[in-house]
Formats: sequence, structure tokens, C-alpha cells
Amino acid sequence: MVNVIGLGYIGLPTALMLSSHGVEVIGTDYNKELVATLNEGKTTFKEDGLDELFQDALKAGIKFTTEYQVTDTYIVSVPTPYDKFSKKVDACYVVAAVKDVMKVCPKGATVVIESTVSPGTIEKFVRPVIEANGFVIGKDIHLVHAPERIIPGNMVYELLHNNRTIGADEKEIGEKIKKIYASFCQGEIVVTDIKTAEMTKVVENTYRAVNIAFANELAKICRHDNMNVYEIIRICNMHPRVNILQPGPGVGGHCISVDPWFLVGDYPSLAKVIDEAMRTNDAMPDFVLNRIYEIMKEKGMTDITRVGLYGLTYKENVDDMRESPTLQLLESQERHLATGLKVYDPFITKDVVPNQFHDLNKFLAAVDFVVIMVKHNEIKENMDKLSGKVVLDCHNICKLPGVYHI
Repeated sequence: MVNVIGLGYIGLPTALMLSSHGVEVIGTDYNKELVATLNEGKTTFKEDGLDELFQDALKAGIKFTTEYQVTDTYIVSVPTPYDKFSKKVDACYVVAAVKDVMKVCPKGATVVIESTVSPGTIEKFVRPVIEANGFVIGKDIHLVHAPERIIPGNMVYELLHNNRTIGADEKEIGEKIKKIYASFCQGEIVVTDIKTAEMTKVVENTYRAVNIAFANELAKICRHDNMNVYEIIRICNMHPRVNILQPGPGVGGHCISVDPWFLVGDYPSLAKVIDEAMRTNDAMPDFVLNRIYEIMKEKGMTDITRVGLYGLTYKENVDDMRESPTLQLLESQERHLATGLKVYDPFITKDVVPNQFHDLNKFLAAVDFVVIMVKHNEIKENMDKLSGKVVLDCHNICKLPGVYHI
């Protein structure tokens, strides 16, 4: 039996996938309301294919509880935020989960850390917890790192098809855990050491963050001299060895906006390019806010309450708001002692910010200036409703005449 610890955006799909492919699974989370919702037969967030996977797992016998189980395999999938001051990983949730596992696990059990951590985190924080409980690592307890590699909006497909990395002290333990993931994973599964597994996951997200920063910096340069960044990127990408990404209003989520800071925090004198790239991305919501004020001035607009932000999530067609550029922009507006921007997102059904709407038509009727922060399918399919509005398109998806860009 596998006890999956943490039933959030990563842990729940992982538990469901294992269960629906013949592995006996019990999912554990300290959040009683979350566990109760799952036990009522309801999923806790929206994701393409998740409800179907959930039903398959229920038929296979998956169980959900707030209690840690006595078993031979644990998969820890809890959040790993970073300290915004030091830029270092905050391993408190991982440490707390491992401490609770140690209270119930039998000798010979394997603890798999799925949470993304910086290289050396397991050595610094996890091993001491296990040893402090009187276990000998490699004899009484086996330790593995198997970082997740999925993205909201495409989780089910990527769980099935993405390659995986298994980091283990002992080759035979790595192969044992590989078999568990191979129950559903159709991609290649590589077995390596723990620190290499830690580093590869962080490097993957850092690579993407740096490339996004390059595109965002290009957008700022082109804006300075009134050049079309999208046309420039299109032409450059015709070169066979060039693949520039698209700029945007910022970077959100719990991977690209967070993981690269782990390297900056641990290697401050070495990670110079990464540091600057992250600062470039973090500055984009402010850049968009400034563009709003510039366009308002150009148009002679004075009422900020007639400006609306379309999109609250960090990416299109999901309900995940973690670190979203829109939330960052609203925080920036508050720091400038200003409020009043209206907000709407079809995927966020509860009120989470002031001046939030829950109907597209009512939102559009209340504003004269629309800022497309997220390229949900809904707005792509309703571009005609933006006719007559001032539009700042942060994703280059609106083809109406007179549209502004970042």
C-alpha cells in the first residue's frame, strides 16, 4: 500500500493515478474539509480529466483520511514555498510531514519526497529528522526523491506521458520505486542519486524562467522605442536555432515563479543570470500597471474603476491562482495607495478580491478599458464583445483594431 501525504494540486492527481492503475492507495491530508469533500465523491479543484480519473480511483478503492498509515511506502507531496527575503526554500511542510510519517512507519519503509526542493534540502532537513527518530537510513528507512513534473491544465496527460526522475541512495530501492511509478508512467523513468534529482527539477523550471525573462525584457526594450515585439519574435523564430518565447504580464504558479529562487538563495554569488531573470519576471505586473496608467492618460481617462482585469489565475483554463500576475498587480496597486480595478475570471467562482465579478457580460458592462491578463478560451471566443472598449492585450490574442500591447 502507498500512503500519499498531501492531496493538493500534485498529491491528489498522483494518488488517483496510482490507484486507477492497480496500486492500493490511501491519501492523507491534514485539511479535514478537503478530506471530507473527497470522501463525498467530489474533487477539490478543476482540471481536465481529473473527475474521470477520480471516479476510476474510487472504483479501485482509494481512501482519504487525515490519519497517517502504517505501510511500507510513503509519497510526500506537500508545498515547498520559499522565504521571500532569503530566497531559500522553506522545507517546513516537508519536515512536518516526515516527522509524522516517522511516528507510524515500520522499519524497512521507503519515504519518497515528491515535493520540489533545492539541491541539498533532503540532506540538510529530511535526513536529520529520520535519524533523530532512531532510524538508520538505508537500513531501517529508505529515502527517495521523485520530483513531480506536471503542469496545471494538462496534469492527467503529463502524469501519464512525461519522463520521470527517481533519486535514491540505493539502486535497488530506486528501481523498486520506479516500478511503482511505472504502473502508470509511459515516459522514461531515470534512476539517479538524490541530489542530482533535486537539481534537475529546479534546473528545468529555471531554464524556462530565464527564457521567459528574455522575452519579457525584449518586450520592454521594444516598448521603449515603439517596436512590435511580437513581429520581431516571429521573424527571429524563423531561424532554425532560435525559439524565443512570448512575453506576458508576469509569471505565476508554484514552479517557474518559485523554484529558481532556490538556486539564487543557495548560490547567491553564482546565480547572477538567474537572479536578474527572476527580478525581470517579477517586475512585469508593475510594468503592466504602468502601461494601464499610460494608456489612460493617452485616452483622457480618469476613472480607474472603469478599468477591468480579465483573469485571476496564473495561466489559462485552470482555477489555480498561486502567485498569479493579476494578484501581484493588485498588490502593487495597493502599495501605490490606489484601488478600484475591477476583476473577473470564469474559473474563480468565490470572491477572493475586491470588485470581483462572476459574469462576463456584467463585467464588460461595468468597464470601458479591459486588460487581458489571462488568455482563457472564454475571452478568445468572445472577442467581439470587446469592440468599442480600450483593450490592453498582454498575450497578443486580440485582433481588433487599436488594441494596445505590453
